[in-house]
Parts: sequence; C-alpha cells; structure tokens
Amino acid sequence: MEGLRGHDILTLGEFTPDLLTFFLERVAIQKRASIATGANYRPLAGKSVAVIMLKPSLRTRVSFEVGICRLGGTPIMLIGEGSAFSRGETVQDTVKVLERYVDCIVLRTFAQSHLEEVALHATVPVINALSDDYHPCQVLADLVTIRERKHRLTGLNAAYVGDGNNMANTLLIGAALAGMNLTVGCPEGHEPLPEALERARHIAEYTGSVLSVVRDPAAAVADAEVVITDTWASMGQEEEHAERVKLFTPYRVDADLMAKAAPGAIFLHCLPAHRGEEVTDEVIDSKISAVYDEAENRLHAQKALLTMVMG
Repeated sequence: MEGLRGHDILTLGEFTPDLLTFFLERVAIQKRASIATGANYRPLAGKSVAVIMLKPSLRTRVSFEVGICRLGGTPIMLIGEGSAFSRGETVQDTVKVLERYVDCIVLRTFAQSHLEEVALHATVPVINALSDDYHPCQVLADLVTIRERKHRLTGLNAAYVGDGNNMANTLLIGAALAGMNLTVGCPEGHEPLPEALERARHIAEYTGSVLSVVRDPAAAVADAEVVITDTWASMGQEEEHAERVKLFTPYRVDADLMAKAAPGAIFLHCLPAHRGEEVTDEVIDSKISAVYDEAENRLHAQKALLTMVMG
C-alpha cells in the first residue's frame, strides 16, 4: 500500500482507517522478524533523515536514531536550539537547503505552526516527532501496545485522564481511526483542541468509534480496558506547576481509580512520568502497567512509519 509515500505526518489525521490497519500489520511483521532472527529490513539504505530536536528528548531521539540506522539509513541528528532554525535564516531557506541533503525531516518542536511551515516548503516528507498540539508517533506506539496486550482495537473502551494536551488531541484521532472508544476526563478549561475533537468525530462517523469528554475521572475510566495519562505540566509550563498539581490532583491514576476501570485494564503513560503526581508508584510499577513495552514500541512504530512515508 502506497497511501503515505511522500506524505507529511503532522497530526495523525493523514491516516485513514485502512492505512492504520496496514501500518499495524507492518509493525507486527517487522517486529516479529527482528526479534526472531535479528535480521533488519534495510529499505532506507543510501538515504538520510534529518532529525531535528528543538525540545529535550530521550525516547524520541534514541528511537528515531536507532530505527533509522537499523533500516539502513543515515540519521543526521540536529539537537538543541543552536542546531537548526536559529541563525536568523528563514524557515524557507533552511528547509530548501536541508532537503537537498536529506530524504525526510523529523522535527520535534513547540508550535504546530512551525511544523506546518516546514512542511509547506519541504518537498521531502516531514514527520511530527512532537509539537505542543500533537504527538502522532507516540499515539501510533500506544495503538501498537494496546493491540499487543488486548489483541484488538475495534470496540475496545479506553480512557485518558488529565490535561487535554497533545496526547489527548492525538489519541482522539487515533482512537477514531481504530474504531476504539475513548473517553477523555479533564477539568474545565483544559479540554482537547476543538479542531482535534471535530476531526476525530468526523472519522468516527465512518468507524463507529464513540468519543466523549467528561469532567469526572471516575466516570471517564468506568468500563475502560485501557487507562492512559500524561504529565500535568508540559515543556514550557513549568512555572504553572504548583497550580496545575492542585487542579489535576483528582485525576491522579492510583489504585483506587484503576479499580473503577474494567477488570484486567492496563495502564499507559508516554513518559517521562512524574511519580506521585499524575500516577502513583503502585500503578506504574505494577503488572497492569505497559509503559516500558509502550516505550519500546516507539522504535517499532517509527520504523514502520518511516518505511511507509519514504517508500
């Protein structure tokens, strides 16, 4: 299937339900082959990928760098504020030069508009490795993890509790594409972006996914087979930390909240976790936690994504 070849991945909304199914199957096949034989599929041989990290990163940086190498490509790591878009040069000039050297641009940045501007000028695919509004690579890894643990996505009930941030925005779209039901529990004023919810509901009209936003965290997790959360203060919100802790404390995922979910529910967190804030040790360190599988699946999901967009 060539549906994503040459395409940008900025929000996850570039996928269709059929493309998501194809992606998930590709991940499973590539992951089994790699684990069973140690062999690496090398479709990126002779190609280079610029990986630009304007925000600090552990999982994103390492998973992309390792994944590109294992696919036979060359990662060009541009890390920190001094590495790109920092010398007064226009985005257009930077991108037009960069695309003469590389076959794909992976960008972790702040404003979604920055990604959109890069994609506007680039003739090579641009992949969002995290922005303030969306985190498509993480949600792809989450869907891979849920499918591995629960053996299905369609009709599955999931809950996200906490800040309606980039993870919530993207999970809504991912759930809709997968035909998975998702309830977002968040306080007033911290809802997901209206445009993300609108996009997800439009997709859900086709897939049958049921999407909702509620205030009560207990109501959000009721009957949930997967409970997901994220940090309460994203990068750039550190000065609001104390205020946010007070506001979001009712949304902490602890044993009592997990007990309100469906029997056998699993827990996901994209990491890094602020233990004792959005999640307690007893949950994240328990057998129901899949956070380390989830982190590993960033590697497998991104390898499959790169092969789809780069051909």
